[in-house]
This record gives sequence, structure tokens and C-alpha cells, in this order.
Amino acid sequence: MDKEHNSGTSLKKEVSSHFIGEPIGKDTETELLSLARKSITSAVREGKKIQLPNLSGEMALHRGAFVTLTRHGQLRGCIGRIAGDTPLGQVVAEYAVLSALEDNRFSPVRTNELDSIKISISVMSPMKEISGPEEFKVGIHGILIQKNGRQAIFLPQVAPEQGWDRDTTLDHLCLKAWLPEKAWKEPDCKFFIYTAQIFGEE
Repeated sequence: MDKEHNSGTSLKKEVSSHFIGEPIGKDTETELLSLARKSITSAVREGKKIQLPNLSGEMALHRGAFVTLTRHGQLRGCIGRIAGDTPLGQVVAEYAVLSALEDNRFSPVRTNELDSIKISISVMSPMKEISGPEEFKVGIHGILIQKNGRQAIFLPQVAPEQGWDRDTTLDHLCLKAWLPEKAWKEPDCKFFIYTAQIFGEE
């Protein structure tokens, strides 16, 4: 489980255009957004999990995903699952609720906020280990760092949204992992990159 920042619509389209692998279809995007919305509404209003539909096709693909919530253009919650070991529909349903209720940067979403919450989803490609940070391309790749039992991840849209270059992104990634700012330059760091297909409610 991890937490991330949101991006604007034009940036989502730009980042998504670099998705590695076969992207999911528009119908599945719509279905996932509907599932996220129903999951959050049920959890916030009734304190209940919804009954998941039978997952098949792209909804059953094993992919990591993040669910981002915004309200009036401001981040309201974002939590996701890195590992691609669970059906996509299940990941979105579970992490939509976690983003609404368990992101400890924010108070839980309240019933009177539901109509003004906007949902976006980032479906992750498989992770690829790289030999060094020079292979990381800002605005195309998301990145995960691992060192000394600690790790942190950024979604692909975070660096361009913040106006960071590669080195600045890696500095902030280390700080997020509770590592020294320049720890990414040390030889025992491991780096993994991925791309994301990003879509959301308008």
C-alpha cells in the first residue's frame, strides 16, 4: 500500500500515452470508475463493503493500481497497490475505500463530500528493474526505490506535476522512503520503473 499525488487531465493523457503493454479498454475504464464510486459511497454512507461482481476479462487482470480522490481540485486521498497479484476490479474496489477512509494525511471522507469528490485511477504496467537511475525518464515512468529494507514509489505524473527534474525527483523519493536525500546515488539502491494508464471522472 502506498500514497501518491494527483494530476490534471491533460497530464493524465500525456502520461497514459506512454503505457507499456496492452492498455485496458474504455468500457473497462468506465466500469472501474463506477465500481470505485459505488465502493466509496457504500463505505462512507453505510460502513459496508459492496458485493463484488463476477470479475472477468480485463476486470480480472492482475494489475497494480492507485485510486486518487480530489475535491475542488485538491488532493483528498490516494492509496494504491503496487503488486500485480490481485484482480484489477478487486484492487480498485478495495483501494478506493482505503483512499477515502484510511489515507492518514486526511480526515475520512464524509457523506456530505461525496457529490464533490472526483475519482481517478492509475492502472500500473508490470515493474521493470533498471540498472541505474539514468534509465528513469521524467513524465514517462513511475519509479520505485528500495534500499535497506525501505521503499517508496512515485506515480508517473508526480514529477512533471511538481516541476521536478530527474535528480530532484530522486531526492524527494529518498525522503519519502525515510532515506537521506542523496541515498539514490549509492550503489546498493534498487530501482524499478513502470508506466500507468490514467483515467478519471470528468
